[in-house]
Amino acid sequence: MADKYAENAALMDGSNGFDVVIVCTSTEKLAQYWQQRLEAGRGSILKRESIVLAVFEDWPGGAGNAFGTLYAWKKAVQEAQESGYPDIQAGLASGDFSCAIYHTAGKGTRLAPLPGSENNNKPGVKLPASLEPSDCSTAISILEAVIKQTGVYASSRKGRLSVFWGDQVFIPTASVTYAPMHHADILCTLGPMPSAEEWASQGLDKYGLIAVNGQGEAAQVEKVDHSTATRLLSSLGEVESVGTSLGSFSVSSRLLQCLMTEFQTEIDAKQGKLDTDPGLWMPMTLSCEAYVELMGQKGVDAGEATAHHGRMTGMKAKLSEGEAAALKLMGAVDVGKAAYWWDYGQLKLYLANNLKLTLSDEDQESAIMRSFYGIPAAPGITRVDASSTVGDAVALTGGSCLSHSLIRRTGTIDGSVLAGVRAEHVECQGAILVNVTAKRVVVAPGCVLYNVHSSSEEGIVVEEAGQVVTNVLMGESDGQIREITMRSRTDLDGGKKWKELVEGNEYTFEQIYQMNGEADVKALEAHSVALHNQVASTLGSA
Repeated sequence: MADKYAENAALMDGSNGFDVVIVCTSTEKLAQYWQQRLEAGRGSILKRESIVLAVFEDWPGGAGNAFGTLYAWKKAVQEAQESGYPDIQAGLASGDFSCAIYHTAGKGTRLAPLPGSENNNKPGVKLPASLEPSDCSTAISILEAVIKQTGVYASSRKGRLSVFWGDQVFIPTASVTYAPMHHADILCTLGPMPSAEEWASQGLDKYGLIAVNGQGEAAQVEKVDHSTATRLLSSLGEVESVGTSLGSFSVSSRLLQCLMTEFQTEIDAKQGKLDTDPGLWMPMTLSCEAYVELMGQKGVDAGEATAHHGRMTGMKAKLSEGEAAALKLMGAVDVGKAAYWWDYGQLKLYLANNLKLTLSDEDQESAIMRSFYGIPAAPGITRVDASSTVGDAVALTGGSCLSHSLIRRTGTIDGSVLAGVRAEHVECQGAILVNVTAKRVVVAPGCVLYNVHSSSEEGIVVEEAGQVVTNVLMGESDGQIREITMRSRTDLDGGKKWKELVEGNEYTFEQIYQMNGEADVKALEAHSVALHNQVASTLGSA
């Protein structure tokens, strides 16, 4: 299994990727930001020849991830045409192109205040590892890590549209190359069909699940116990394997065409809301009775559920016509039960998963993570990339990792991960420092400093363990830019405290989100770079 981790991670080097990369954002400014940033990342994050299309979802009230996917595809096709690119719709239909949509919507409440520091650009939150080439930032963003990782599926998906979510990275133990046999396939962690006791002990009643029969045909159910699942899946036949759905999926060009035609009225009018699991996969794979029962648990009227099931059944019938009949309806793509899974969606996970980089080379997951992020392997000493400079009087211990950093004179850095840090003196333990510039940086154990700078002689001092400190830039109506310091703790869930003042902050996380609604992300990032460079210019020589 160790070889499979390494084999899959080695493929995630930017040379393997989708022919067309579509990023769906929530605002026009964010779309402009990602268009420029990802074009600069060709050759390292995505293929050098990839077509990049960043669009935004201007759908009143939100489209849901099913309508959101179809609407993003419609806008991407139009954008490609207006930009002089090849016809991506024709390229998908002919099997010449592999295309992927990355959804980035969401407030990132549990990760607050970091998304606020990126001007509501949740997928733009940086990880403490290098980005090459570094045209826009010294550190790779969460979305860029996702694009780099998921690109390994591209070679198997010519003529298919893949859909991914932009906040989690995984390293599969199963093969990433396969021959698609279904109009729709969903990434999941498959295992043998569990007993009722195993089902309960594994907490499978809390997830959306994919069940697969002996012929490789799959169906989806959501949050049900073992007996209910067995009954609802009876039309599938004997279930051989079951797994938790990752949500990410791919569809054939033919199925995409059918969906676009079926929902053209809603898409053109930008009306309604539809999610993939209850709106597509469940009515397409379950009997009408099973579907109505499950939707009833969600408070959906039986008549409405029956009508929608009938609508999807009618659309599904078109897939049995002509060449489309060569594919079965739905299948599963296994990532392996033991796949490494790096979730950066909460402060505590952001800290814990990034600190895995500091573990010894004997820790397989840590070694694979460093390989994926391009951090040098140096057994017995710290890992410092070629773009970093560390003074002779700086003590580096505990497997600390440094990238694009300059620690000129003194310090003690123990078991910490630093990216884009410039200082004369640094003291930290078990900490994450990203884009930090000051004469002195002294923090208590387990802290996270993110996008912080100081021109004072004292520098940045954080005395309480587990503190999170970040700066937020806010464009004012008079053209001025205001800087606000926001604080939290690594054990605090910003989603639960979204509307509350915490840690002495002047504003709630929600207020910062609302104030940042029309932020010019690119302009504010450039201003932040200028502020950090100004402080860096005052630091003494090594």
